[in-house]
Amino acid sequence: MKQLVKSILMIALLLLFNPYHAFAANQDQGNSHISRVGEKLGVGIMNVATGVVEIPRTMIASSKKNGIAYGVTAGFITGIMHTVGRTLCGTMDLVTFMIPTKSLVHPEYVWNNFSQETTYTSNFQMRK
Repeated sequence: MKQLVKSILMIALLLLFNPYHAFAANQDQGNSHISRVGEKLGVGIMNVATGVVEIPRTMIASSKKNGIAYGVTAGFITGIMHTVGRTLCGTMDLVTFMIPTKSLVHPEYVWNNFSQETTYTSNFQMRK
């Protein structure tokens, strides 16, 4: 695990000190390849690190929708499945961060729209 974290940090540093970064800064910030790749790398890191937050998130969303008893029982089990799903999607984003596709998990970050249940897509779309 330490080796993975070191590798991710090294890649992030290489992206930050890339000689083409100055050129990309003069281009449209939201549209450069470096900014899209960096955004995907950040999403991947955050989804791997915060995947476990899916458990209380799903319990809260299920409780609001179907009642507290359902949220505590079925919401907990569903939250575990969403934890695995978000963590795997984050891992996939980390492995393929050089191809700037959108994340397969929605919302992209676990803290976005906390009352909405997590959904997944099966099609890859490029980041704009």
